[in-house]
Amino acid sequence: MSLFRHIIPVLLAGAALRLAAYEVLQGPTELLYWNTNKTCNGYTLFGIRGTTYLLDMEGRVVHTWPIGTNPHLLDNGNILDASKDDPSGYGGFTEKSWDGLTVWSYTETRTNYLPHHDYVRIYNPKLGTNTTLYIANKTVTYAQCIAAGCNPASALYTNAQMDAIVEVDMAGNMVWEYWFYDHLIQDFDATKSNYVGTGKSISNYPGRLNANLPGRPVQRDWLHCNSIDYNQTLDQIVINSVGGELYVIDHGNTFIAGNPSGSMALAAGPTGDFLYRFGDPARYSQGNPPSILTNWTESTTGNKQIGGAHHVSWIPVGMPGAGHLLLFNNAQNMFEHTQGSYVFELNAFFNASTNDTGYYVNPPDAGYDLWPPPGPDTDKAPKLMSRQIVWSYASKASHGMSSHIGSSAQRLANTNTLVCADTEGHIVEVTPDGEPVWEYINPITSDGILKFKRDNWPMYNSIFRAYRYPATHPALAGRTLTPGSTITGRTPSYTSP
Repeated sequence: MSLFRHIIPVLLAGAALRLAAYEVLQGPTELLYWNTNKTCNGYTLFGIRGTTYLLDMEGRVVHTWPIGTNPHLLDNGNILDASKDDPSGYGGFTEKSWDGLTVWSYTETRTNYLPHHDYVRIYNPKLGTNTTLYIANKTVTYAQCIAAGCNPASALYTNAQMDAIVEVDMAGNMVWEYWFYDHLIQDFDATKSNYVGTGKSISNYPGRLNANLPGRPVQRDWLHCNSIDYNQTLDQIVINSVGGELYVIDHGNTFIAGNPSGSMALAAGPTGDFLYRFGDPARYSQGNPPSILTNWTESTTGNKQIGGAHHVSWIPVGMPGAGHLLLFNNAQNMFEHTQGSYVFELNAFFNASTNDTGYYVNPPDAGYDLWPPPGPDTDKAPKLMSRQIVWSYASKASHGMSSHIGSSAQRLANTNTLVCADTEGHIVEVTPDGEPVWEYINPITSDGILKFKRDNWPMYNSIFRAYRYPATHPALAGRTLTPGSTITGRTPSYTSP
């Protein structure tokens, strides 16, 4: 039986389209369902346990690469991936050719930088060549914490880290760096340069981070950023923090070609303050946090929109919704009675009238709609959701598509969306109104390749992310893509309408 069999659209007056589904605990792996008339046909790519697989629509292997953690397919057919099979930390990156040969590698040699989770190969228009952006935790000393106005009574500030975005060229030279530490604000110590100022508060600085976030002092892996994307048209970066926010950062206006130190200075200054942030306005005192209510059997999500999210990206030019942000919201730490993950499509330019302004609008200024429970017996309370959410997807059975870590969402050319739930190795393609038209379960587990998966602990057959590519994609155009066997070796057997 399919994990995603019936997805029912629920359209609320004046609100975004919301979609839903249900679950089972065991069943066959690999392809479960394919509606050949409604899918965005192509090839599905994911990496697992040191191998990257490219599958046709029936789940037959058409190509593999000898690397596979968080693979990024480049336009030349190469795979860019972490050099170590662990998204939470590794030393650098390796690029493998279509034939599996190492054609580029980079190792972070600085002891106070720890690359982790995500990276993206970009074309830097000011250099006229390709570069690589990556996330790295950067050491913050005790002295630096105190200099930034951190309250010494809140923490020892030992082993503290704060994420940086590093850009290196193809020769491995650092050409730009952005450090969140440079964008702290605080209302504790008036003698420090980043003090809010007389008559002002944290709420006056949505472009900066509160150095004394209540209950969350600066510490090891303070932000835990885990996904990054680049918008070529805007020359901007979006980066997601697992704590419950995403941030848009200006790359173009903080980059000086041939001048890394000057670029870092610009990135560290006001031009590097966030252009936009979304997810938890309580972090900059413009909203309410989730909380347990006076009757401690009741709770509220407050104005918090996302939690534990692991993938944010811009919908590319030429795709339906181009320019919008697409987010897999794992929805951890939301204080909901019944938890479940979501996919959100955001129009960051929407104002309170849901008009596209053409510029970033602070989400609290756009306002909220009250979303009622999605259906009967869900044990979900009404919650305030941003008007900037223009489309969302979630399973009707709350855990039918739920993953507490990893995962991804990708908009496809025919308006469908490919969703990957990491912890269950579950990939599904859904239409705009939520109909599942293709569904696949990863057969590669910690016990080997299995044709049938039973109830197991999370991450047993995990897939960090998954992507779909048309045959006309530059990486695949002209390639010989002869279908071989499925990963398990069995003949595809699946349901179709």
